[in-house]
Amino acid sequence: MTYKDVYDSWKSDPEGFWMEQAKAIDWVEAPTKALFDDNAPIYEWFSDAKVNTCYNAVDRHVEAGRGEQAAIIYDSPITHTKRSISYVELRNRVASLAGALRAKGIEKGDRVIIYMPMIPEALEAMLACARIGAIHSVVFGGFAAHELAVRIDDAKPKAIIAASCGLEPNRVVHYKPLLDGAIEQATHKPDFCVIFQREQEVAELIPGRDFNWHGFQFGVEPAECVPVEGNHPAYILYTSGTTGQPKGVVRPTAGHLVALNWTMKNIYNVDPGDVFWAASDVGWVVGHSYITYGPLVHGNTTIVFEGKPVGTPDAGTFWRVIQEHNVRSFFTAPTAFRAIKREDPKGEFIKKYDTSCLRALYLAGERADPDTIVWAQNVLGVPVYDHWWQTETGWTIAGNPAGIEALPVKIGSPTVPMPGYDVQILDDAGHPVPDGELGAIAVKLPLPPGTLPTLWNAEERFRKSYLNTFPGYYETGDAGMKDEDGYLYIMARTDDVINVAGHRLSTGAMEEVLASHPDVAECAVIGVGDDLKGQLPMGFLCLNSGCNRPHDEIIKEVVKLVRDQIGPVAAFKLATVVDRLPKTRSGKILRATMVKIADGDEFKMPATIDDPAILDEIRAALIPMGYAKS
Repeated sequence: MTYKDVYDSWKSDPEGFWMEQAKAIDWVEAPTKALFDDNAPIYEWFSDAKVNTCYNAVDRHVEAGRGEQAAIIYDSPITHTKRSISYVELRNRVASLAGALRAKGIEKGDRVIIYMPMIPEALEAMLACARIGAIHSVVFGGFAAHELAVRIDDAKPKAIIAASCGLEPNRVVHYKPLLDGAIEQATHKPDFCVIFQREQEVAELIPGRDFNWHGFQFGVEPAECVPVEGNHPAYILYTSGTTGQPKGVVRPTAGHLVALNWTMKNIYNVDPGDVFWAASDVGWVVGHSYITYGPLVHGNTTIVFEGKPVGTPDAGTFWRVIQEHNVRSFFTAPTAFRAIKREDPKGEFIKKYDTSCLRALYLAGERADPDTIVWAQNVLGVPVYDHWWQTETGWTIAGNPAGIEALPVKIGSPTVPMPGYDVQILDDAGHPVPDGELGAIAVKLPLPPGTLPTLWNAEERFRKSYLNTFPGYYETGDAGMKDEDGYLYIMARTDDVINVAGHRLSTGAMEEVLASHPDVAECAVIGVGDDLKGQLPMGFLCLNSGCNRPHDEIIKEVVKLVRDQIGPVAAFKLATVVDRLPKTRSGKILRATMVKIADGDEFKMPATIDDPAILDEIRAALIPMGYAKS
């Protein structure tokens, strides 16, 4: 079958299509229908089914005789540890932890916050919650105490599972003091905490409230899988909201299982037993969907990697992991490849490894600039597929369905919409625009299974954030266009479309041009206020390591490049060289914060920022240009 056949079969009979995909899941009670629309525009999928996520991710593979297959490979260049956990071992460990949670009063529907680094125990904690029907909410390990407190007050967890510390290449991140500070700040108090003590730092436990991971499980009865309704929340994952109050994305159990299982073969082109690696963190949606649930439900081996693309120990660490563990499909963020390319522009490191097992590289999380894609294709010698999705959707909106049919790659496009997503480009009034024109990207309702049905305890906010702007559509918050072949182009967040003297211009298109300059490793373009033109684009350039050319020469060249490729209409004249760009811990560039600094506006320090000191460096670079306040 071709992609068109599959997409058309969904479009002509969505109900039949999703009921067919549901057959791949082991149900306690199978659904009688796919879509429940009695409360539209709040939709649910497979609501009348009974199912257990942990059973589908772990136990069924053991029962099918695949218990000795590796479920998890843990690879930590920071601690020099490598170990493999089989499906049978994973089942026993998860059942034990789930039994201990149940013995302490955790029941179906109770919330449990998980605050852990990239270690297998983080996945075990998620699966143990799923096993007994508890709703987990993973908070990125090392998040500041205030941010953790906000999430404690919103989710109201009965328990918190944490580790004593996280490890960065040159430092230990002390989790326990952050956890204690968060519980102190929060109005809601958990009944108890479970702490996994790492040998790099043993935390002090508070008697009566804190329990040691191992001691907590001693002598308990392992828990069986508890069936839950199809619409029962599997988890809550907080994504930053514009108001500073995080939004709790709810992931319903049945749709999540059906959709993720479908993606593993159809998008990532892996078969059960293959090794799949998503180099992300369990604190982000990629970690939920493609480190934990997707690969395990599908019967793959997943890699838990505790390291960085560079510096643990060098820019070859990704290639080592691919070779050693026989990785077939690899998924990471473009920012990781930009870091490797900046350290090793000629791709010397990859020559030391045999990566012939790898079939494809998948990029997502932010826009993948063409230069990085071409570089990755050249060094790896495999297709590089950009694909686009969000925390809210939990899986691909637009991608290249390599397991159905590998479509021609058009660099700069994440290719085409997946079944379930009717993607439209709309003008401000909500009318579709012609091919090739920039507009707001929206998805016709209902969204497919596995996507968010609402926000945790905030239905009104859900409607306001996603449904009200374009009635009948889900507003993605991204701007872009479609070409005549139906390929989608994501040009910017809606907020990053700037208005220069009445012309709507995409900062993303300018970034593509800047990134094509041979000395530029990474870049960002923002719109700064201008009395005459409303806004002007400003470029920030990070140069390749070893580049010794005068900065003003490079700036002149990139200004000319933008003028030649986008035209004088862009009015691109402002650019500066910086050492690094401010990013979130998942690698997204904090453009909105950069705009506020440039315009001299007040701003709230982003909770997810990787290193706050970078903002001072950005301010220092802007002051000589007449922007920002000293």
